[in-house]
Amino acid sequence: MMRKWLKLLFKIGLVIAIVAGALYYWLRPLLVRIESTALASGIHVKFRTQGTNVEEYTNQAWQPYFAKGINMGATIPGHFPGELAISEDEYERWFGMIQDMGVNVIRVYTIMMPEFYEALSKYNMKHQKDPLFFLQGIWSPEEQLIEGQDAFDLKIKEKFEQEIKDAVTAVYGKTTLTPEPHSGKAGGAYKYNAGPYLMGWIVGTEWDPKMVKGTNDLHAGTPDYVGKYFRNKPGANAFEKWLALMVDTAAQTEIQYGWQHPMAFANWVTTDPITHPGEPLVEEDLVSVDPTHIEAVDWEAGYFASYHVYPYYPDFFAFDKSFQEMTNSKGEADSYLTYLNKLKAAHPNMPVMVTEYGVPASLGVAHLGTLGRNQGGHNEQQQGEIDADLLQEIHGAGYAGAILFTWQDEWFKKTWNTQRYDEADRRAYWYNTLTNESFFGVLGMFPGKDEAIHIDGDASDWNKLKDKKKLDVQAPGFEEIWATHDEGYLYLMAKLSEPFDPSAESIYFGADTLPGGNRHGPELHGMTLDEGLETLIELSDKNKSRMTIASNYDIHARLYERSGLPDIDPKEKQDDSGIFKPWKLAVNYLLEYPDSRVNHPFGDVEVGLLEKGYSDPARPDYNSKAMWQVGGQVLEMRIPWMLLGFSDPSSLSVFNYNAPSKNTFEVRHVEGVRFVPWIVKNDQVVGRDSSAAAQPVQVATMPLYTWQGWEDKVNYVERPKQSYYIMKEALHKINGPVISTN
Repeated sequence: MMRKWLKLLFKIGLVIAIVAGALYYWLRPLLVRIESTALASGIHVKFRTQGTNVEEYTNQAWQPYFAKGINMGATIPGHFPGELAISEDEYERWFGMIQDMGVNVIRVYTIMMPEFYEALSKYNMKHQKDPLFFLQGIWSPEEQLIEGQDAFDLKIKEKFEQEIKDAVTAVYGKTTLTPEPHSGKAGGAYKYNAGPYLMGWIVGTEWDPKMVKGTNDLHAGTPDYVGKYFRNKPGANAFEKWLALMVDTAAQTEIQYGWQHPMAFANWVTTDPITHPGEPLVEEDLVSVDPTHIEAVDWEAGYFASYHVYPYYPDFFAFDKSFQEMTNSKGEADSYLTYLNKLKAAHPNMPVMVTEYGVPASLGVAHLGTLGRNQGGHNEQQQGEIDADLLQEIHGAGYAGAILFTWQDEWFKKTWNTQRYDEADRRAYWYNTLTNESFFGVLGMFPGKDEAIHIDGDASDWNKLKDKKKLDVQAPGFEEIWATHDEGYLYLMAKLSEPFDPSAESIYFGADTLPGGNRHGPELHGMTLDEGLETLIELSDKNKSRMTIASNYDIHARLYERSGLPDIDPKEKQDDSGIFKPWKLAVNYLLEYPDSRVNHPFGDVEVGLLEKGYSDPARPDYNSKAMWQVGGQVLEMRIPWMLLGFSDPSSLSVFNYNAPSKNTFEVRHVEGVRFVPWIVKNDQVVGRDSSAAAQPVQVATMPLYTWQGWEDKVNYVERPKQSYYIMKEALHKINGPVISTN
């Protein structure tokens, strides 16, 4: 009998444990303990706007709050947005790194996968005394708006309203959404209530000025919008009335879940309420979307302005002297600082946040700014130093927050001056350091051999590689040449017959991928080849080390021949012209009246310069842009794929010689790359006399370096950049906002 009772008690206990466990599992998303205050209606408020400040309710009082933030993308290498790529554990690990960096708020642009909200909720349950908050963005139907040029189009309006409702229900863990991977929309079962950790809402994306003007012209007589919680003020244009409706929709949806949070809509310099008299492009100063034309009616959490502000775009930052009135702490005329103060003054009675700022660490450059604050061309240390300067200027100008762009590198991103050269559906599968937009992150996502090979002139790491290939090239001065590759670079290691002195000699590597190209030229010093070179590497002193491109293969010159560059000399279009040109990227188009208020020449920069240095991040002299180094008789280098002409190394595809069709180059599948090495000393190719110079070098019979393409499986190395640690120091110095009494 006793045994039966024990068995029964055991079974009862087991059932109770199972039921308790199940209840905890289902109820744990609701077990959120966060300090907030309640309105008379019972609605909870954690953050509010007060004058030009943001405040947090903590320690039973309202305290000034400065959003030390970072933007976060939705994916990792090898994936596009909308794909289930980032795990819950990965998010939790990132949140710890982010908070340790000194960040108190993460900004996301759109509905994230359920794992994001679950991970953030779990992380904050463990850090109740110091939670990590987030700003939730709501993605507008951007493509449809640009195509239709009418925000009031019923389909667009309904689509955006539904997106707003979906975002709110996802944040509060009350919906199941169908994912749309091809459109980048996340989905799944949203069960975790992350609402208490929300800092605020940012509705929409950057607004196309032509679309805004088109909407205003079509709906000039649209009546004022007076919503339950938000309305437009007198004088608002039609698009601002439409935005008042959308912000009010977000408020009406959120309050159903017992909370209010500060509201904003996304904006950028192009559609700010300030005039830019020195801006050359009419479209960049065409129309304004003014946050001060909207106000809260009965929304205790309040309303703020959100702007993306970079120091290099639009062009008036460099051209407009009226935006170079102020000097920074270094005594330099600073257009960014001047702009910050003018923008703040245009919003006298509301908080303003800069919700995007920063520069990328990349080889590629897309725009030039003042004070060296370019869109690209920086190493990791330079990136961090510029980002820290921008943060200090934003904070010092009295803003309510500064949200750095961005947390992690995103390989899938495109940039206007490289997107015509690569394959759009393959961008996520390789690391293109010429596409600067991919490398704004302070958490680097590096190609697979980042830890296996360090460019340092030491061959010991090559001895450990299993996938290297010896190139059986017979060339005077070279004892051995080895090659390997990863998602970002083709690597070469050469053992030389004697130590290399860059001040007295030059090493050349010609690269052949396609039939055609240069078979002679001054750089060959009398040699001729039986097959042409598409690109050429010269390693010498720091002023001469660069990668050049055969003139008839110069895609940059041909793409912009009638768009700003002079007509190409007919000789340069010929095969085997013997001319190698600098590898360049455009940084601005030719600006001419009437599209531009002033005429301004086409601009480009050389991106084929190869820096000598050390790529080992453990070294004090680490340089993330280092492409080659020599140590005695060992030469190491890494070559960015696009500089070799690749539009997608994962499928061994290169640009073809054919002229661009509809601004896009044709691509061709190749078998690999052949390298032709030679050394020049005292203006003479080592190992070749004048009689030998007449004998063609047999390029076509040289060994081919080839590899198996990779489809959608990539290897990458995650590592904080130097900029992470520089920004960590800068963020920890900021303890709160510069208090405004307005």
